Parts: sequence; C-alpha cells; structure tokens
Amino acid sequence: MKPNFADSASPQGAAVLVGINFDDVYFEAQLAEARELISSAGARVASTLTGKRYKPDPATFAGSGKIEEIAEAVLQTNASLVVFNHQLSPIQIRNIEKIVGVRVIDRTDLILDIFAQRARSAEGKLQVELAQMQHLMTRLVKGWTHLERQRGGISVRGGPGESQLELDRRMVGDKVKKLKEKLKKLGRQRNTQRASRRRAGTFSVSIVGYTNAGKSTLFNRLTRSGTYVADQLFATLDTTTRRLYIAPNINVALSDTVGFIRNLPHGLVAAFHATLTEAVEADLLLHVVDAANPAREEQIAEVNKVLAEIGAELIPQIVVYNKIDLLETGTLFAPASAALRDESDKIIELRVSAVSGVGMNLVRDTIHEYAEMLHHRTDLAADFDERFQVGYENEVVSIDQAQSFAHLGVS
Repeated sequence: MKPNFADSASPQGAAVLVGINFDDVYFEAQLAEARELISSAGARVASTLTGKRYKPDPATFAGSGKIEEIAEAVLQTNASLVVFNHQLSPIQIRNIEKIVGVRVIDRTDLILDIFAQRARSAEGKLQVELAQMQHLMTRLVKGWTHLERQRGGISVRGGPGESQLELDRRMVGDKVKKLKEKLKKLGRQRNTQRASRRRAGTFSVSIVGYTNAGKSTLFNRLTRSGTYVADQLFATLDTTTRRLYIAPNINVALSDTVGFIRNLPHGLVAAFHATLTEAVEADLLLHVVDAANPAREEQIAEVNKVLAEIGAELIPQIVVYNKIDLLETGTLFAPASAALRDESDKIIELRVSAVSGVGMNLVRDTIHEYAEMLHHRTDLAADFDERFQVGYENEVVSIDQAQSFAHLGVS
C-alpha cells in the first residue's frame, strides 16, 4: 500500500494543487476547499495551477501541456506532492507521476488520508482502514510493475500461474472481510445502545451537515460538553452522543456525526455506515449549514445526497443556518435568531450563531416542539392500537357466539 499523505508531505512540505474547470460555477469555492483539505492534512500549498477543459484527457486528465506546467511548478517550489482536486484513474496517476517525478494523489486519496490521521476510536480506525482497503482494490490494476510477475508451483496458494495481481487482490479481499466482521460486532453493540434508548422513550436528534459548518460547536453549546472543535475540515470523525435536557418529561439524546463533503468517497460512506446509522435512526435531523459560505446551496445538496444514500432522506429535518454573526446586516438571513415555519406551522429553518450563542433557545424550543409532536403521535397510535384490539376481540367473540348458536340449531 502506498504511504499516506503525512509520509509524503510533512507540515513543512510543499504541495502543488491542480484544479481543472469543466464549466463549474462553484469552481473557485471548490478550489478554496481543496486548499483547506491540504492544510488539514498537514501540508502547505506552494503553488496552484488551474485550467479549463471540455472533458478530461484519458491519459493525463489535464492534458500534456498542463502536465508539463505542473512538472515545472514542482521543480520551482521543490514540492514533494501533486494534488488533483478531482478523481483520477490509476492509469492517469501513473502517467502523471512519470512526468512530474513526485507522488500524485487525487481528491479521494486526500480525504482518505485525512480520515486516517483523525480517527481516534477503535471503530473509527477500523472504518477508515476498511475504506482504504476498498479503495486500494480499485487501484490494483497495472499500478505497479511487480504485479505482472507470475507465481506458481507446489505450496503456492491459488495454483500454478496465478499472477501477483490476483494474489494481492486475494490478500486485500481477506483483509476487507475481517474488517467487516469486526465492524459488524461493533455495530451490534451500537444497536443494543440504540434499542436501550428506544425502550426508555428517548427522543433521538442527530446533527448533520457539511464539514466545518459548526456542528461540533453547536453540539457543545447545547450539551455543555467538550467535544474537540477546530476551524478545519473533518476536525472530528467519531460520533458523540450526549443527553440533552429539554423538559422534565422528555428524554433527548443528541448525536454529533461526521461531516460530509462534496464527492465524499463512496467507500467512506459505506465504511462509516455504522456511525451514520445514528442519523438513519434519528427522530429529527438538525442540518447545520454555514450561512456565510457562498457555496452553501451546493453544500446543502451534497449533504442531502449522502442522507438519501444512507436512507435518511425521509427523517424530519430542520435546516439550521449557522454563523450568522459573520454576515452583514440586511442580508438574506436577517434578522438574527429567527425561525421559519411551513404552511402547516412546523418549524423548518433556524438562523443561529453557535459561537456567540444567538438562537440557542430557538434550537431547544424546536427540539421540544418536535418531541411533543412525536409523543402526541405515539399516544394516538397506542390509543388506536388499543381500540382496534378491543374491537377485534369483540368481533371474535361475536363470531364465536354465532358459531355456537348455529351448532345448537339456534338462529
């Protein structure tokens, strides 16, 4: 397996960032996000090269002329790494590396390496390792010359003539299987904890949103806990759940989940499924949005896309526009600390500042309101079940009586 980002680019190391604009209106915002990702990974962007294309070049993605520019930038900045803010094929990476002379990684590699650095819990580390192994399997195609050798003979697994590529695939496949088994065991423990909360009548709320939107700050403000917070992408990966006091008769469990990002690698979504189940099983989602980010609409769409992918798109959702303290007065989100309701008078949008504390009472009141609604629906459902059961039993008795009368010859 190739070395991770930290091995290739130390905090003092230099990286060349490459972005190709395929007529994307959010191109500049995405490029700024890539710089933040590289910084979060522990390196610095020494040079940024951009270009425009109608479609990617099959061999080098950016085209031969742009690759020569990248090679020149590597020499001038003494960079040890080239980062493409796109997804590259194994063949494209190999071709580019031959020309630029340093390691080349794409957006997926970068995100996976950041996750590997940030994972703290045993479950988080297993999830990241699983995602890395699954990603590695897609790269075991003519990526290294040693894979072309043939092995065979007595005591060689797979029999005569099995290629090194097939052996490597088998080895990675076995590792993936073991990791999935370990994660299943941890997943069962999470299910037990969730079932315990359900039995206790706990109202479950999950905080979701784009990375660095202020989810953990909001979580800490509401629960008065000390979850790690930093102004960087993917500052926290592990889901944290705390009790939240709302009212004497309401039990609330608030969970802070991993942040989403544009083009989040599918393998990461699959690997983190156990963690993201907290969102799937929630009664209410607080979708935190960075109101000061010009690409907020795209970020909202990306989060909703991942929620749909994990089966959480139908869960009631409140959009919480955060960081309104960074906006000028008279903007779209003024006035501060406001709530927007739909035609059925349900709150669907909040405007808050988790840093300053503005709007926190609104968040609490909204959770309280939704918890009361769920409690009311639960009571109605229980009442309906009870009435249905009584009616059903009376009907059964009536049928039994009619059958008995008929048996006795009584009409």
